[in-house]
Amino acid sequence: PGDPEAGELGLAAVPGRQAAFRQALEAAVHYARAVGCPRIHVMAGRVPLGTDRAAVAGEMETTFIENLRYAADLLSQEDMIGLLEPINNRITDPRYYLNTPHHAAAILEKVGRPNLKLQLDLFHCQIMDGNLSRNLETYFPLIGHIQIAQVPGRHEPDSPGELNFPYLFDLLESLGYTGYVGCEYAPKGDTLEGLGWLRSYWESRGLQHGGTSKAAK
Repeated sequence: PGDPEAGELGLAAVPGRQAAFRQALEAAVHYARAVGCPRIHVMAGRVPLGTDRAAVAGEMETTFIENLRYAADLLSQEDMIGLLEPINNRITDPRYYLNTPHHAAAILEKVGRPNLKLQLDLFHCQIMDGNLSRNLETYFPLIGHIQIAQVPGRHEPDSPGELNFPYLFDLLESLGYTGYVGCEYAPKGDTLEGLGWLRSYWESRGLQHGGTSKAAK
């Protein structure tokens, strides 16, 4: 993420920070190797303060592509995958450089590395574009990780909001998604109490706690 105290949220697309990006990436690989995590979120970063987004877009894209190719080569040596996550600029971060799945897909195409994937957070995707069913179908070949949170409060999936998560989970399953779904939400209260939505979802699917089939027992 760079230096949060200096207002940074990632370095990969920030001009002039290439050396810091490479140092941070090596540290991330070291941690990922230690905990056995094969995926690393390569954060794009923010449009520099006091600059116009359109004016620096070309330079930031060039920097991003250069850094991503470097990252892909390093990660391939570790059999790891780099992830690009669009973060919405309407609610969460107005200055974040990468903010739509379409933008991320265009960058991935230009970089051209198979071990770079899309980290699709449905919270950000809904805020920026909606049309989640079609977007999941369109970008599914690029997806390396899914994250969820209800919109607009960013709480549990069963909290009041815009998204029908049982439908979306069924859609992911029908598309053949076999990866993890990260719970990128802020619990409204107690963490364990907030996981009641998952227990209810398992029960609705005829599964026991932990996702094991009752029929198998």
